[in-house]
Amino acid sequence: MSAPKINLLVVDLSHWDPAKNYAQVKANGVVGVIYKSTQGTGYQDPTYKSQKKKALDAGLLWGSYHFGDDSDPDYQANNYISFTQPSADELICLDFEDNGSSSMGINQAQNFISAVESTLNRDQQCVFYSGNRVKDLLGSKRNAFLGARRLWLAQYGNTPVCQASWTTYWLWQYTDGTYGPTPHTVDGCDAGGVDCNSYSGSSEQLISEWATGGQEIPPEPTPVQNTIVCPNCLTTINLNPSV
Repeated sequence: MSAPKINLLVVDLSHWDPAKNYAQVKANGVVGVIYKSTQGTGYQDPTYKSQKKKALDAGLLWGSYHFGDDSDPDYQANNYISFTQPSADELICLDFEDNGSSSMGINQAQNFISAVESTLNRDQQCVFYSGNRVKDLLGSKRNAFLGARRLWLAQYGNTPVCQASWTTYWLWQYTDGTYGPTPHTVDGCDAGGVDCNSYSGSSEQLISEWATGGQEIPPEPTPVQNTIVCPNCLTTINLNPSV
């Protein structure tokens, strides 16, 4: 299997590596930014709001993620929502990764996602970020709940592989700024490297599905009535003789 072509359209950042110049970030072809907002039940990233304003002023798409731990998922959801206050056009995400003895479990992840989506009225719109952790916990099992959400896959190799719950990933974090394919950063970000993400579609496609995943189901077409029954003679009348 050949390695997918890197199409760097998204960077994800936090207080560890805030962008220095979002105009430069955009000029390098990046379309969206996903920024750490909260962690657990009490942590709130102090750089989040100022970075958000700068990114939006530069014309970039904005998203946020919550770093999950093993504390009460409902309290975590409340921390995320109350601080982040995401608008309908912003991407929302759960970061599900190893955190030692405080790592979030599968049931906690599902409860967090359910609470966030229900509160925001955004069913199946919470992106699920994970790499080895979800693979280690689920193995070859399929999880229908998680699989119904977009997967943001973290894998720093040339051949990304999804856990069995997904047929493909939506976004691929191919480097943490040190390991994985290049490039490891873009102008306007930390020159030492940042998390970079590849998207397999066009910029226009990414923009169209950024917040919702493009999951809106179009309404069923109204069926065309080709015949009626005459109420007096009970004869069927064809309204469209060509049919």
